[in-house]
Amino acid sequence: MKPEDTNNWTPLPHSDEVRRLARNVPETAQTRSPTYRLAWDDNDFLTRRELRPVRLQLELLKPEMALAEKGIRSTVIMFGGARIPEPGGEAWAAKNEIQKKNLEANSRYYEEARKFARLCSEYSAKSYYREFVIVTGGGPGVMEAGNRGAADCGAPSIGLNIILPHEQVPNRYVTPELCFNFHYFAIRKMHFVMRAKAVAVFPGGFGTMDELFETLTLIQTGRMERVPVILFGHEFWNNAINIAYLAEQGTISPTDIDLLTFVDTAEDAWKAIQEFYKITI
Repeated sequence: MKPEDTNNWTPLPHSDEVRRLARNVPETAQTRSPTYRLAWDDNDFLTRRELRPVRLQLELLKPEMALAEKGIRSTVIMFGGARIPEPGGEAWAAKNEIQKKNLEANSRYYEEARKFARLCSEYSAKSYYREFVIVTGGGPGVMEAGNRGAADCGAPSIGLNIILPHEQVPNRYVTPELCFNFHYFAIRKMHFVMRAKAVAVFPGGFGTMDELFETLTLIQTGRMERVPVILFGHEFWNNAINIAYLAEQGTISPTDIDLLTFVDTAEDAWKAIQEFYKITI
């Protein structure tokens, strides 16, 4: 090819155009066959068991690209129970009167979660919402309170939703363009901790415990940088888990207790973050 011919090159079509061209063909037995579909435009193919490694990669990449495009560099994670109602709200998850009473009493954590998210988001505004952005699991309860607190002061917040049999529909306070959905718990957990500057954990159930202990394990083993891990509710956590007992038994190091900070209010939680990072306002 002569050098002057390079000016006549036709650029390769964009993927959307390729899809259109592939679909705009005469309908025959051959073009109707599933094998004729472009591999990346074939949902039946992409959802096969053998394609799991590809789907894992896609779930990691899609939110990563979206968050990078928004310039979000760090987050504050808020874990906690989906079943905790807002003050005065219905304890919809209660299965008996004892649960109803306790869930209604625990609604105070909804309000503290909302306040805490607002405090973090007000500080996040100083970086044009690139640092200390609130991220929750995107659902109801404490998650809703976190996204709501950010929305109270006009701040964006992230929701990392996941497909579950129950309890998981995005709450209306998640910033729509930062509302993600996952199938794989493992990838969702990675996105929680990849940018975390602090982890606030409110009363919750198995899911909350799983998230708490996995975060502690990552910090304990050096797979994650040390960040404040703040547990809301002395009474709840003192009854739910006995960290001191684990240290006494030798199953954790005595210094591992120092990975946790216990608070009862949003103000105390934000103060702990300020002291850790030497933040002055």
